[in-house]
Amino acid sequence: MPAWSMAIVAMLLIQVSNALSVGVIEHVGAAGTAWLRMCFGAAFLWLFARPSWQTIRSLRPRDVPALLALGAATGFMTTFFLAAIERIPLGTAVAIEFLGPLTVAAFASTRRWGYAWPLLAFAGVVLLTEPWRGRVDLLGVGFALLAGACWGVYNVLTQRIGDRFSGISGLALTIPIAGVFTAAVGLPQVLGGSEIWWAVLMAAGIALITPALSFGLEMRALRRMTHTAFGTLLAVEPAFGILIGLLLLSQQPTPVQLLGIALVVTAGAAAQFGGARTAAPNAQVPPRSPQESA
Repeated sequence: MPAWSMAIVAMLLIQVSNALSVGVIEHVGAAGTAWLRMCFGAAFLWLFARPSWQTIRSLRPRDVPALLALGAATGFMTTFFLAAIERIPLGTAVAIEFLGPLTVAAFASTRRWGYAWPLLAFAGVVLLTEPWRGRVDLLGVGFALLAGACWGVYNVLTQRIGDRFSGISGLALTIPIAGVFTAAVGLPQVLGGSEIWWAVLMAAGIALITPALSFGLEMRALRRMTHTAFGTLLAVEPAFGILIGLLLLSQQPTPVQLLGIALVVTAGAAAQFGGARTAAPNAQVPPRSPQESA
């Protein structure tokens, strides 16, 4: 399966899971929903693709900081983003969040015009939020920006961990860490929520989509691409956010907002030239089972 197609499928799955999470957020809050997704995601990953004992024994002291950082970035990326879509439309939140990986791509680029694309994307975000109408939810925008910062870190570290471990072993190690990091803010919301059993069951179903399946596809895609190519391929994700928001949440964008999405997508597409990864390095730990190497 081509790396770019795995990334596209992962993006669609992530936006579907985010839209489905809106109903859960109403009962256990954004942090509670994110924490439940991380916990169930970790359980599913260890059930279907748990790391082998050889993988665990191969851990080196210098691997630990990257694993902890990736776990924290994953957990808080989800938490901040769900807090954002609690306040602003899904497509708008995705476009703002996308500034994170696009900025990473700009700094990694060696081309003279590389820094122009985040500025173009920022102009698109301004059109999406329409501040001249006086209805901007600054807290929602702030949460989306924090999620974007985590997303940029996530892309860089996911490639590093994906190159270090075979299959999705690295993901099975970092998602539990994400659950631990987000427990302090997520667990109190779950315990204080309403209709907890329904929310827990719904979160379990969503976790099969994200993080279990979609993050696994992302990690495999990043093993065969540079973070520049992957980060800018994600240019289409704001458009997916608009589409899924329209289909599942009935969030109708205005013509001005559609123009803003077009600018964001254009910025990401223009920035991806020269980002292909010719060969993925071989992981140092052999796969444990067919599920891991699939």
